[in-house]
Amino acid sequence: MTTAAELMVQCLEAEGVSLVFGIPGEENIRFVQALSKSEIRYILTRHEQAASFMAEMYGRVTGRAGVVSATLGPGAINMQLGVADATTNSTPLVAISAQVGQDREYKESHQYVDLVTMFAPITRWSDGVPTPRAIPEMFRKAFKTAESERPAAVYLAIPEHIDVDQEEYDLAPLPRNVVRAESPSPSQVDRAVEILRSARCPVVLAGHGAARNDAAAALVRFSDDHDVLVANTFHGKGVMPDDHPNSMGTIGFMRRDYVNFGFDEADVIIAVGYELQEFDPVRINPNGDKKIIHVHRFPAEVDMHYSVDVGIVGDISASLDALNKGLGDKRFQAGTAAPGAGMLAAELERGGKDSRFPLAPQRVVADTRAALDRSDIVLVDTGAAKMWMARLYPTYERNTCLISNGLSTMAFTLPGALGVSLALPDRKVLAVMGDGAFLMNSQEIETAVRERIPLVVLIWEDNGYGLIEWKMDLELGAHYDVAFTNPDVVMYAQSFGAKGYRIESADELLPTLRTALASDGVSIIACPVDYSENLRLTESLGQLDETI
Repeated sequence: MTTAAELMVQCLEAEGVSLVFGIPGEENIRFVQALSKSEIRYILTRHEQAASFMAEMYGRVTGRAGVVSATLGPGAINMQLGVADATTNSTPLVAISAQVGQDREYKESHQYVDLVTMFAPITRWSDGVPTPRAIPEMFRKAFKTAESERPAAVYLAIPEHIDVDQEEYDLAPLPRNVVRAESPSPSQVDRAVEILRSARCPVVLAGHGAARNDAAAALVRFSDDHDVLVANTFHGKGVMPDDHPNSMGTIGFMRRDYVNFGFDEADVIIAVGYELQEFDPVRINPNGDKKIIHVHRFPAEVDMHYSVDVGIVGDISASLDALNKGLGDKRFQAGTAAPGAGMLAAELERGGKDSRFPLAPQRVVADTRAALDRSDIVLVDTGAAKMWMARLYPTYERNTCLISNGLSTMAFTLPGALGVSLALPDRKVLAVMGDGAFLMNSQEIETAVRERIPLVVLIWEDNGYGLIEWKMDLELGAHYDVAFTNPDVVMYAQSFGAKGYRIESADELLPTLRTALASDGVSIIACPVDYSENLRLTESLGQLDETI
């Protein structure tokens, strides 16, 4: 026999939840008390938005829904940004908040807003728990929905009368029952093989779904056996290792970047786990004349420039292996299709030797790569740093360069790094961000210190919103209202009990990164960056992509 609050916690335990991120409120104190008596660790944060990012990034690297909890009203509204980010980034997350009792919902009431309606557009499912007897079924549905073929966030509102309910219920959690179709349709595979047999120059676009479904091995087999070039999206970075000879790199930045050359030549695009929110398909199929084979766990969205000729729905690795078998010994001579191959590596190599101060962005990327092992993880925030890292940072394994490119949200990386560190404590984790993003969630340095979670933050410092300045200069010829001042980052970090570093020359960055990453504490590094390189890059490669 259990109370409603205890039953909710039992349901979380049945789902395998080990962490809940959040801030308690008056209306969910019994739920928090029940958590304290369980094996689930409650990570008290300093802002609900940060808690939602922690839960999101935990879900992104584990594939299991992260859980965020908040009180009603402002607490719940604060966590909406991370919830929306999770849904647009196809990441499993379960958000739970308190709500006023049903005896107050029908009228104007203190702290009442219709949260279920507010969360509906940014979740896959949003609902309120009407009675304690609904808890087992609704919690099971929440996790089943969040962890579906296309993961997303869900939201549950728990009215305060359920939290205070002390009646004992003879109820139990429902068992997990993850059922997914695995085998691709043989007829669809045959249709795709027919298209590929008559193709001149097919190219693979590997997206977020390929990373989520761990399809790297099957993708490499397919590319090797048929000599097909592969490009990754921002979310797909690492699915095709960047040091593989058939890797074209990451697409989605410049309209005329080196990676686009391969798509210019392509007559067939094999989209493996690609989702439209990652970037606009007009960039790779401007005339809508390329044949498209869609390989994913769910059907494609409709778009004029993503008109699918064949859709293969099922397990991505199984689908690639079926295509591989169907093609037999057919080869396409990938190397002739990408005149820009190797240019990115050469650009990064040149940047690694650049000794200017403030540092060139290419130098910061090169030193970041040198400081991290192949399986270590970097989270890259939205801003100019994202453009340089997404484009140049060599990535060799899935989910080791984490970017938000669905909602492209600022300030997710610092709290997100805490979620990743808790999920994968054997990996080194680095949060990379501009100084504009840093102060938006820097209060979570205290959370990291208090909870003893290793954290290293690298701030690309230019005293302004560098990406917006870049865009303004490019399109308006001048920039306005993008400059600000920063605190002394070293003193700021020390005030939290963390270590602070300021880079004073180009040669200091790599050893400082290595020192910070070798520590099991919290380190904040401020690195001045010379963003005059931004306009030089766009002058040589063309306009910025719109999906920034």
